[in-house]
Amino acid sequence: MSAPPDPGARPARIVSVDALRGFDMLWIIGGEQVAKALEPLGGGPIMAAFAHQFTHVQWEGCHFFDVIFPLFLFLVGVSIVLSLDRTRAEAGSRGALIRIARRSALLFVVGIFYYGGLSKAWPDVQLAGVLPRIALCYLAAATLYLVLPRRGIVIAATLCLVGYWALLTFVPFPDVRLEHSNTGKRGSQAAAESPAKLLAKVTTTVRGTYEEGHNLTHYVDFRYLPGKQRNLYYTNEGLLSTIPAIATTLFGIMAGWLLLSTQLTGRQKVAWLVGAGAVGVGLGLVWGLQCPIIKRLWTPSYCLLASGISAMMLGVFYLLIDVWNWRQWCVPLLWIGTNALTVYLADNLVDFGAIAARFVGGDLKLFLDTSFTQGLGGLLIALVALLLPVLLMRFLFQRKIFIRL
Repeated sequence: MSAPPDPGARPARIVSVDALRGFDMLWIIGGEQVAKALEPLGGGPIMAAFAHQFTHVQWEGCHFFDVIFPLFLFLVGVSIVLSLDRTRAEAGSRGALIRIARRSALLFVVGIFYYGGLSKAWPDVQLAGVLPRIALCYLAAATLYLVLPRRGIVIAATLCLVGYWALLTFVPFPDVRLEHSNTGKRGSQAAAESPAKLLAKVTTTVRGTYEEGHNLTHYVDFRYLPGKQRNLYYTNEGLLSTIPAIATTLFGIMAGWLLLSTQLTGRQKVAWLVGAGAVGVGLGLVWGLQCPIIKRLWTPSYCLLASGISAMMLGVFYLLIDVWNWRQWCVPLLWIGTNALTVYLADNLVDFGAIAARFVGGDLKLFLDTSFTQGLGGLLIALVALLLPVLLMRFLFQRKIFIRL
């Protein structure tokens, strides 16, 4: 009989997870700008449609760029499985819970810093955003991973989606429309009309609506979310919509189980990831007939759609990198993926576009635009602006500098 696996042993690194994380982050740190810079060069409707995928849908629907954030949360779930068992074996469940709480708190604080920290007076201090949501989802999903069996994780993910759908569908709220000339624009939170004043004008209730500024999620943010909100009265990463985002991370945990399975071959794991992802996409599209696919509300249909696409992308990367062992092409992605938080913060603190313009802007940009084709100079600036953070991550990678919380 073979000996049982040692939970404290470090598993072989699944390179595709780091590469996919780097691929995901690549579009955030400048890949989006490169894609948009291609459109002025021509290419007709195909190039226009390609560039269009790198814009966020204003409200209902889904573009490629709308999957970037849930893909990262999905990979957070995968990473929980790849790392937390060893942490629990070394420090015990209590020690692992302490580490989870500490990492989540640090990430939340870093998120506040990312959005300006205390540079402005209250209420213009932003507490909600991408990094704070990652912190909350990691805290919830990692804690559930430690305390629940596998069936419990599946049930928890299901309850997150069904429970959030039930709240949006059946819970009534005052029929207030959160509209303002400054909605969706940068400005002081002090410009927002007080909840008491707005609600004094409302005498009826409504439920089951999915209009922007007129749904339960935005109403809860309006009433209970403190600090600065992106859209003045509500934000894209608010209170209620964190519930289905946790489900996205739990789906990543399920994918992590699959990757570590010793009962399946590599190709079988790929088939399961792609097949399960396709089912998720199908369920999301069908559910979207009743509950619209809206990223800014993180509706259950959007959660299933984005999680399904994430699973299929992981399956493709796993096939190429860990099954077929094709790794040379993804080395730059590994530079980024192994220091994802660092490059994300660097992109916020350093204006790589302005630095790139110092190298290839001015007369060189004008020469390219006039002598070759309009827009070529802008494309060169976007490419250099993307290259700079990639080279910075290469520098850290080669020196084995990995900054983690």
